[in-house]
Amino acid sequence: MTPKAQESNGATLEERITAALVGAAVGDALGGPVEGYSPEQILERHGGRVHGIVGPWNGDRWRTARPLAPYHKGDGHVTDDTLMTHALIRVYATVRDHLDAYAIADHLVPDLLTTPRWIPELEAEALPLHRIFLAEKWLVTRLHYGHVDPREAGAGNIVNCGAAMYMAPVGLVNAANPAGAYAEALDIAGAHQSSYGREAAGVFAAAVAAACVPGATAESVVEACLALAQDGTRTAIEKVCETAARHGDFESALVPLREAVTPYDTVGPDYRRPSLAARRPSRLHAVEELPVALGMLLVAGGDYREAVLGSVNYGRDCDSIATMAAAMAGALGSPPPDEWSKQVAEASRLDLWQPAATLAEVTREIFGRDLQNRRTHERAFAAIGGTGCSD
Repeated sequence: MTPKAQESNGATLEERITAALVGAAVGDALGGPVEGYSPEQILERHGGRVHGIVGPWNGDRWRTARPLAPYHKGDGHVTDDTLMTHALIRVYATVRDHLDAYAIADHLVPDLLTTPRWIPELEAEALPLHRIFLAEKWLVTRLHYGHVDPREAGAGNIVNCGAAMYMAPVGLVNAANPAGAYAEALDIAGAHQSSYGREAAGVFAAAVAAACVPGATAESVVEACLALAQDGTRTAIEKVCETAARHGDFESALVPLREAVTPYDTVGPDYRRPSLAARRPSRLHAVEELPVALGMLLVAGGDYREAVLGSVNYGRDCDSIATMAAAMAGALGSPPPDEWSKQVAEASRLDLWQPAATLAEVTREIFGRDLQNRRTHERAFAAIGGTGCSD
């Protein structure tokens, strides 16, 4: 880790949750205006690398310019990554316990369908359903209209990072317990995704949980991911992070990381024109976003600013990559710059700190209940002749 990240690694639970969630929103906002483009296009468009909040790619024509119309990406506006993250936190605030696929059907879907909220990219109040991408609308189609078993509703959806992008709260609720985060996220994501899209959700949640372990580093987060990840997701993380370990700055890593993840990414070289094999279930492939986010975390040594800027300037699905890298860096104890956080909150007209405070409160409640349940199990196990505490 960088000296700055090392200094902040003794952060409390509340500080880590705040840095992870506020940081994820900031990363999302920074990546939004350059999403879908290549590092070369970004360099040309901005006359250099992006080093902070920038305006829409097409300037004042954002309302009509394709392919992004009618979304105002840029100027500090968060995207659907943050909207979905905050929606999941509201589910935790309602249930106040670990979640499963049924909680998604019973609480998240109605939230998307029935409650108008401020949508920064639309500069208007609207149902979140009107902003989320097709892969997220699948939740509503399958669960609300199709009445599919929530545990299986993700089957048939396009396989992408749609479920992974909002799983940071699961990792934080299971802080310092990567295996628990992985299992809970896999259950939740079953309502949304299948195959390597679901796997990415589990591994990303595990990464955030692993970042909360005292003394954690970018390297230990990657190790925790590799201990849990399966199939193409595991191999992609391994190859990308092997490459990342050879770089000390994001500029030199941009092309090598893309080359390392290419064999596992189904989308193909032109992000806006996916290949015929794109986003189909496979045990050999992985979403691009998570391995690259982990790679950028390694390149940055766990430092928030460098991990996020590397993710943003990578291009392609860089709002989601930056969201993930930011959440992991924040959970490690490296917070976003105050000026970025304030700008994004003001521009997006959102309180970025209240969801973090809510989740911290709920996380402590859940841990207390988990502790009681574990002690009850220990006593019962001891009573039937097993080993363990009997008091």
